[in-house]
Amino acid sequence: MPDLSRIVKAYDVRGVVPDQWDEDLAELFGAAFAEVTEATAVVIGHDMRPSSPGLSRAFGRGAAARGADVTEIGLCSTDQLYYASGALGLPGAMFTASHNPAEYNGIKMCRAGAAPIGQDSGLAEIRALVERWADEGAPEPVADRGSIGQRDTLDDYAAHLRSLVDLTGIRPLKVVVDAGNGMGGHTVPTVLAGLPVELDALYFELDGTFPNHEANPLDPANIVDLQARVRATGADIGLAFDGDADRCFVVDERGEPVPPSAITALVAARELAKAPGSAVIHNLITSWTVAEVVRENGGTPIRTRVGHSFIKAEMARTGAIFGGEHSAHYYFRDFWNADTGMLAALHVLAALGEQQGPLSELVVAYDRYASSGEINSRVDDQAGRAAAVRAAYADREGVTLDELDGLTVTSADWWFNLRPSNTEPLLRLNIEARDTATVEKIRDEVLALVRA
Repeated sequence: MPDLSRIVKAYDVRGVVPDQWDEDLAELFGAAFAEVTEATAVVIGHDMRPSSPGLSRAFGRGAAARGADVTEIGLCSTDQLYYASGALGLPGAMFTASHNPAEYNGIKMCRAGAAPIGQDSGLAEIRALVERWADEGAPEPVADRGSIGQRDTLDDYAAHLRSLVDLTGIRPLKVVVDAGNGMGGHTVPTVLAGLPVELDALYFELDGTFPNHEANPLDPANIVDLQARVRATGADIGLAFDGDADRCFVVDERGEPVPPSAITALVAARELAKAPGSAVIHNLITSWTVAEVVRENGGTPIRTRVGHSFIKAEMARTGAIFGGEHSAHYYFRDFWNADTGMLAALHVLAALGEQQGPLSELVVAYDRYASSGEINSRVDDQAGRAAAVRAAYADREGVTLDELDGLTVTSADWWFNLRPSNTEPLLRLNIEARDTATVEKIRDEVLALVRA
């Protein structure tokens, strides 16, 4: 019996191939997916990892055996799969392990219209069926098996994104893009085709072994090449995508990273210009700046937990125009409430190209505070260390505590959030303050308690 507790996460399936899962298990997941979603048709895509084509074909066979017609869109980014799910009105499955190392693979699943599937919205039921069938044997295929066909959605995906942001009138821009040998190398040339953009392509060759660096731009080590190329060429902006190209990171003309919170605030202001008075979702680790900018532009900021299922649920509930996270996930009502780093990138290019100044000057208005970035501490007793921090701040004057997601402690001049990792024995600390000295003071206070 495979140990599905090791690979079925809160929002997706992810593990080492073939040690933790393989094509036989992928076929069972496809059958269970069709059964739980009651789908008569599904759409499936995959990234450039060596194991992805075989796993996705096996999943399709499983879905077809339960009577679902399968549309394979082949190589795609995760947001391209969400596009297909939304445009075709079909449940979808994307085979990717995002930024994980080459030996990993996974499945991100959604219902029709790119609605997320997580533990509380179908994934637990899918896991239960797969466990049962792995033990007892797969059910016999239905009499009316589904068909399996192919469809290319890249041009339609690109056209849809370009219909949402007008870049035709911007000044010419020199743009360096680091695809990290991931799916950005597949999507970026088509999305940017015909725009007034000079594209300087770094690591666009699709290679799921990641020969140049990990496709995880959240780690500063993985944007060093992008920063150097921007500085060396005098580019206007640099963009970095993760492995499945659903997250986008930005560096300015100096090669300096632009915080995802600043991108969230910038895009929120642009989206609110289209839909005044709308709600904007932000997770509790984004900067104070985000809520301030949303209010300044006539919108309503709504604070939520970290994680795409929470963001998407709040967007659906509130009708929010946009949502952003500190991890560079950006969600759009015009994109079925799904996350697309590519659309966020187009907004940044439009904002930059609509005025004459450099990006570093443009983002000053959206980057108002000092922050620590995420600091991880490996601890044996997550709950005990978090309780010690809570006790230390519980009675401090002028401080409020909330536990929407981990522990958030807020004062007039600073805040911090301390959250346990769902997958590792880590506590994650994020701090923001009005100046760097205060960030460092709070950092040292909290880490002394966490690492005691």
